[in-house]
Amino acid sequence: MDINKLKRIKLLLLDVDGVLTDGSIIYNDTGAETKVFNVNDGLGIKLLMEAGIEVGIVTGRTSKALYHRCKNLGISLVLDGVHEKNSVLEVISEQTGLLADEIAFVGDDLPDLPLLKRVGLSIAVADAHETVIENVDMVTSKKGGDGAVREVCEAILKAQGFWNKILENFL
Repeated sequence: MDINKLKRIKLLLLDVDGVLTDGSIIYNDTGAETKVFNVNDGLGIKLLMEAGIEVGIVTGRTSKALYHRCKNLGISLVLDGVHEKNSVLEVISEQTGLLADEIAFVGDDLPDLPLLKRVGLSIAVADAHETVIENVDMVTSKKGGDGAVREVCEAILKAQGFWNKILENFL
């Protein structure tokens, strides 16, 4: 992994199903969708945002559960129902003022490839599709929904020199 790419990141974009979750989609008897999110990923996201690094969502699906999670974490950049992920980079750059090389994206499956190929740091979770894994800068050791996002957050925080200060606050 090129540490210089981690040092440049000012925005971390995340896919949802298979990245923030294990990819399972659960429906209850009324048809309402439920998602399971990892609390460790949530802390990693909060720490990253407290360090001044933005976090956003780019996902093909729409879910009320996702909106509740994003509200809880303070994530306001949510692009859902995006079927052409390649098309969002210009919109995001315009909204944030950031260049592509200042943006990282974590994905897990084929629809993520177009965006992964255009950002400054492309990341796949450990259980991503093999074609995705073959085409990214970094692969997490953790699976989607099982701490992969926390791993990415910590890598960025360490590369940018924030990690020791964060640990001091907890110790």
